[in-house]
Amino acid sequence: MGESGGGGGCCPPMDLMRSEPMQLVQVIVPMESAHLTVSYLGDLGLVQFKDLNSEKSPFQRTYAAQEKSIDSKQVKLGFLTGLVPREKSMVFERILFRATRGNVFIRQTVIEEPVIDPNSGEKAEKNVFVVFYSGERAKSKILKICEAFGANRYPFSEDLGKQAQMITEVSGRLTELKTTIDAGLGHRNILLHTIGDKFELWNLKVRKEKAIYHTLNMLSLDVTKKCLVAEGWSPVFASNDIQNALKRAAVDSNSQVGSIFQVLRTKELPPTYFRTNKFTSAIQEIVDAYGVAKYQEANPGVFTIVTFPFLFAVMFGDWGHGICLLLATMYLIWNEKKFSSQKLGDIMEMAFGGRYVIFMMSLFSIYTGLIYNEFFSIPYPLFAPSAYDCRDAACSEATTIGLIKVRDTYPFGLDPVWHGTRSELPFLNSLKMKMSILLGVSQMNLGIIMSYFNARFFKSSVNIWFQFIPQMIFLNSLFGYLSVLIIIKWCTGSQADLYHVMIYMFLSPTDELGENQLFPHQKTVQLVLLFLALVSVPCMLLPKPFILKKQHEARHQGQSYAPLEETDESLHVEANGGSHGDEEFEFSEIFVHQLIHTIEFVLGAVSNTASYLRLWALSLAHSELSSVFFEKVLLLAWGYNNWLILIVGGIVFIFATVGVLLVMETLSAFLHALRLHWVEFQNKFYEGDGYKFAPFSFTLTANEDE
Repeated sequence: MGESGGGGGCCPPMDLMRSEPMQLVQVIVPMESAHLTVSYLGDLGLVQFKDLNSEKSPFQRTYAAQEKSIDSKQVKLGFLTGLVPREKSMVFERILFRATRGNVFIRQTVIEEPVIDPNSGEKAEKNVFVVFYSGERAKSKILKICEAFGANRYPFSEDLGKQAQMITEVSGRLTELKTTIDAGLGHRNILLHTIGDKFELWNLKVRKEKAIYHTLNMLSLDVTKKCLVAEGWSPVFASNDIQNALKRAAVDSNSQVGSIFQVLRTKELPPTYFRTNKFTSAIQEIVDAYGVAKYQEANPGVFTIVTFPFLFAVMFGDWGHGICLLLATMYLIWNEKKFSSQKLGDIMEMAFGGRYVIFMMSLFSIYTGLIYNEFFSIPYPLFAPSAYDCRDAACSEATTIGLIKVRDTYPFGLDPVWHGTRSELPFLNSLKMKMSILLGVSQMNLGIIMSYFNARFFKSSVNIWFQFIPQMIFLNSLFGYLSVLIIIKWCTGSQADLYHVMIYMFLSPTDELGENQLFPHQKTVQLVLLFLALVSVPCMLLPKPFILKKQHEARHQGQSYAPLEETDESLHVEANGGSHGDEEFEFSEIFVHQLIHTIEFVLGAVSNTASYLRLWALSLAHSELSSVFFEKVLLLAWGYNNWLILIVGGIVFIFATVGVLLVMETLSAFLHALRLHWVEFQNKFYEGDGYKFAPFSFTLTANEDE
C-alpha cells in the first residue's frame, strides 16, 4: 500500500471508499533493455509482477547465475595482513588476483624505513599489505601464496647460544610487527573511512541489483530467446507512466526495438490497492490486519478514521488525560523527520507509526472528557455555573433530592454538581449504558447500510432484497425500537422500565403495558415490529440459495459445448487466471452457508448489541480509577500537612496516572475499540478476503531490508 498525495501530477485524487481500478498488463521486453526496464519500473513502483516461472526451480531460471553472484557480494569479508619484499610486491599482487580469479581486494603501502628480515637478519625494504577475501577456500589459497613469498617458522632450541640468537630474531620480529601494526592501522583507518563514505551507496546498489535480477527471473523467455515476457497488475491510472518508463529504458539502453505494452483480459481477481498518506495509512493498516478488502469492496477505513478514535474516547473520556496524550503525540509529530530516519524499538516504532491515530484519539478524549466534565476525575464549571443549588448545607453529601434548580440547564456536558453525590454512580450508570446502546445500534446500522452499497456496486439485487432489507428490519424491529424508547424516555422524563418492556415484548406481547407505556398505540406497534422481525428471518434464509441456483442453471443452460476463444492470448490469460465462472454449483453448500450466515446475524444482533456495553463498563472503570488515585493518593497525602509525604504522594500519583491510566487504560480502550470495529461493525458488510497490491518498488525493498 503506497503513500501518495491527494492530487496533481500523475495520479487522480485519493478515494478510500473503493480500491483503485486494476488491470492485468503484459510487457514484452527486448533482452538488451530488460535490466534497465525493470530498474525504471522499480523506481516507479506501480507494477506487481507475476511469477511466470513458478514451475522452475531457482537454479533453472534465466538470471540465476547473476542473482547468485550478487548474493556472494553480500557475504561477510575476512582479511589478512603482512609484509612482503618490495621487489616482489607486484608479482605477489598479480598471483593473488589470478589464483582467486579476481575475488579479492588488496591494498599495499610502502614502509619508509627498512625493517629486519627474520630469515636473513638484514634490513630490507618491504611493503605492508592487506587482503580482503570471501570464503575459506580463498583463504587457504592466500595462505599458500604468502608462504611461497617468505612465510617463516620459529622452532625453539635448547642450546643457550641459539636461544640468544632466537631472542635477537624475536626482537627484530617484534620491531617488524610494531611497524606492520602501525602502518596497518593507519592504512586501515584511511581505507575504512573511504569505504564508510561509500558503503550506503554500495549497499543500496547491491540490493537494487539483486531485486532487479530476482524480478527478471519471474519473466518468461520468449521462444525466440530474444525477448522476455512479463505479466503483472498495475493501477489503471499508471498506464501512461509505465509506457513512459518503457520508452526511456529503450532509449537509454540503445535498443533498436522498443518494449510492447498491452492490457490483457482476465477473470482473475485483481489485488486491492488503496493509495494512502501518512495520516490515513495507520487506520488502513488497522483494517487490513482484520483482512484485506476484496477488489473494490467498500472500505471500512473511511469511517474508521472517525469512529475508531471516537469509540476509544467514549471509554477514555477525561480531558486531562487527553491533553497528556496530545502532548506526547505532538512531540512525535514535531520530530517526525528525525524519528523516521532512525531505527526505533518495537514499542516506539508502533507508537510512532500510529502517531496520527493517537492524535485523533487524544482530541476525541478531550471532547468526551468535556462532556463527562472530568479533569483527572475533578469536575470544573467551565461553561457556566451549575444549574442547581442546595436547599441546606448537608444536601451535597446526601442525595440530589436536596438540590433545587436555580439557573438555566448546564449548556455543555454533565453538570458538575453530580460529581461527589450518592446518586452519581446510578445516574452515570444509566446514562452511559443507554448511550452505549445508541452508539452500538447506530454503528451496526451503518454496517448494514454499507452492505447495500456493496450489493449495488456489484449489481447483486439478491443481496439487496434478501440480505440488506431483512437485516435492517430485524435489527431495527428490536434494537432500533429500543433506541427509540431510550430517546423518548429521555425527552419525556418517563419512569418506564425499559427492561420490562423489551422482555415482555417477547414473552407476553398482548399484555397491557400499564405504567411502562411511553406513547399511544405502543402495544400495536410492538406486535407489528415483532411480526416483522420473525418474518425477516426466513426471508434471509430461504430465497437466496434457490435464486442463486436458478441463476446458475439459466447461465449454463445449453452450454454443454463451450465456444473456443478467439485468440491464443485469451486462452493464455484464462489458463493463468483461472475462471471462477465455471466452478461447480453446490446447492447444499450454498444453503448451509446461508443458514450459518442467518443464525450468525440473528444471534449476533443480540450479542453485538450487548458487546457495545463495554463502552459503558470501561468508561466507568476509567472514571473510578482516576477518582481513586486522586482521592486516596493525592488528597490523602495533602491531608497530612507534611511536605515530604506530599512529595511522595505526588510522585505515586504521577506514576499511577502514567502507568495505569495513560498506558494500561489506553491499551485496554484501544483493544476494545479494535474489537468493536472488527467484529460488531465490519462483519455486517466486510468480506476481507482479498489480497494486497505488492508492487515491485525499490522503496519498499529498502524498507523491508531495514
